Amino acid sequence: MTTNLSGEDRVLDRIRRALDRGRRGSLPLGMAIGDDAAVWAPRAGCETVATCDWFLEGTHFLVDRHPPHAVGWKCLARAVSDLAAMGATPRCFLLSLALPGERTGAWLDQFLEGLRAAAGKLACPAAGGDTTRREEVLISVTAIGECRRGRQVLRRGAKPGDALLVSGRLGEAAYGLERMREGRGRVDPREPRLARHLYPEPRLSVGAWLAERGLATAMMDLSDGLSSDLPRLCRASGVGAQIEESRLPLAKPAKSDLRKLAPLAAALHGGDDYELLFTVAPTHVGKIPSEIRGVRLTRIGAITAARRIVAVAADGVARGLPSTGWDPFRR
Repeated sequence: MTTNLSGEDRVLDRIRRALDRGRRGSLPLGMAIGDDAAVWAPRAGCETVATCDWFLEGTHFLVDRHPPHAVGWKCLARAVSDLAAMGATPRCFLLSLALPGERTGAWLDQFLEGLRAAAGKLACPAAGGDTTRREEVLISVTAIGECRRGRQVLRRGAKPGDALLVSGRLGEAAYGLERMREGRGRVDPREPRLARHLYPEPRLSVGAWLAERGLATAMMDLSDGLSSDLPRLCRASGVGAQIEESRLPLAKPAKSDLRKLAPLAAALHGGDDYELLFTVAPTHVGKIPSEIRGVRLTRIGAITAARRIVAVAADGVARGLPSTGWDPFRR
């Protein structure tokens, strides 16, 4: 019965009923959604890995362009991608949601449907959260995962001489964003060219495979673009890197997309790919397969002692790589 609930309680009940239907297997908690807090205990021999991620109207999505179903999917996928970058397995998430009154009906239902679909696909059920009212939609997801004790992969382990690799293809999400900007009104989420932008898939199987075997010396996900994220990994490890532009696994856009964005620029500077960037010691490179569960792995360069990022063009000319990927504080 919900007829006597207050406005916020009606929203909370809507969320609870929607996400309770999205559980896959038993929730790894002592309490269900609705208590003041969730109770968490990692499995024996495991350590807890936690991350949080904002997804904001006007910054990360446009409420009049992005389908609410895709917003629900992506807000969880983005957070879970951080777990993948640590080699962790997702276990549950907390949702903090602020939205205007006019978004508490059909928009919220579609958002929750997308969120529930992602929770089921990623085996990451909801454990609780918070709601409030605001003039724009603000979403914060806290994802909790776990990995075997001592097997987590950090950014700070890269050494000079390590091979530098990426999963998947780079730049596909950037083309999806450009495609979305071309039209007017809400986009069709079924359009294949928009899939990587609207419905990213965290590389959980790749991260877990590398972590379980202790093969990755450092790892992170590519959310802001290679030119912005690679320097972060290098700073954490106190190293530099050299990439070979001819080795980059480029997107294959339609001819009409090439007028605005070249594949190399999309691969270097486009964000939202949520692929994994990782390093491997020279003695272990031969143990890395060409793909893991259908996801291609590509060696794109090497870690260097010199603390700078260098890109070598197809003609052999080397130059410094400017960091021009996504940066919310860039002026």
